[in-house]
Parts: sequence; C-alpha cells; structure tokens
Amino acid sequence: MAVAVEQNFRGATTEQYDQIRQKMGLTPNGATPPGALFHWVAKTDDGMRVVDVWESREAFDSFAQEKIGPYSAEVGITEPPETTFYEVHNYLGRGF
Repeated sequence: MAVAVEQNFRGATTEQYDQIRQKMGLTPNGATPPGALFHWVAKTDDGMRVVDVWESREAFDSFAQEKIGPYSAEVGITEPPETTFYEVHNYLGRGF
C-alpha cells in the first residue's frame, strides 16, 4: 500500500538538500528513486520540508536507512527529521 511521508528538517537548508540530491544522483525534475512515486521539497520558516509518496513503508525505510540518513550526516544535518506517515487513499500525477 502506498504511503505518504512528510519530513521536516529543522535548521536544514535547501543548499544541503541539493548536495544530498546530487550525492544520490538525482536531477531536478528528473525521475524518482526506485520505490518512490512522487517527491517535492520546500523551504520553511525553520528549515525545509520534504514530502514523498512511496510504494510502501518498507521501500521508504530502506531508502532512508541506506541514503537519506548517511547523506544527511555527510552534509552536516545532525538532527533526525520530524517524520509523519500517512496511508494514501489515492494519488494522481502526470507521467506516472
């Protein structure tokens, strides 16, 4: 079942996000990593917010452990994000 993941990184910058994205080999407006269906990121008043839809919680957890956590630490993000999961009823998107 698809899951939406909202992550709020307090104190993080979009510059750090761009460094992480580059380390992952992902390009702006490009394809998502395997298992991810949709992704967006925005600057917030106290950091940045990342919202994804993944094929499953397991797919997200694996990617977070292998990529998000280690690359975040490499660029200086030391605090784990506040993460909320939502069961997805439906999603729409161009190019899915």
